[in-house]
Amino acid sequence: MSLFNVFDTAGSAMNAQSVRMNVTSSNLANAGSVSGNPDNVYRAKHPVFASFQDTLNAQSGVSGVRLDGIVESDAPPTQLYQPGHPEADEEGFVWATNVNAVEEMVNMISASRSYKNNVEIINTTKDLLLQTLSMGR
Repeated sequence: MSLFNVFDTAGSAMNAQSVRMNVTSSNLANAGSVSGNPDNVYRAKHPVFASFQDTLNAQSGVSGVRLDGIVESDAPPTQLYQPGHPEADEEGFVWATNVNAVEEMVNMISASRSYKNNVEIINTTKDLLLQTLSMGR
């Protein structure tokens, strides 16, 4: 595996963490939303990732992370009694989203740290390549 392949692998991981941060941000933005119908309430979304290895060129050794899709959480929404709410049903209930703000903040911190780690991998690899080039001086 060439040192140059590290850039591809770390880049795909950075892209994955960027997607994870965007999905988490969307979840946090909708954390307080409610609806009068449980089918219309916002449901938390989660990205699904998979690893890949370049099968076209076995010599290249390129591998990384790809996005397989974004799935909605199957956790049920919460029913709240708020008879004065404009979206309340006939019985005075609204449905709150199933987003757990604490869990989403942990996801955000984890994604941010993973992203930073991959930036460090790229910087370290770049420094190693530059030091290798300067050995002949």
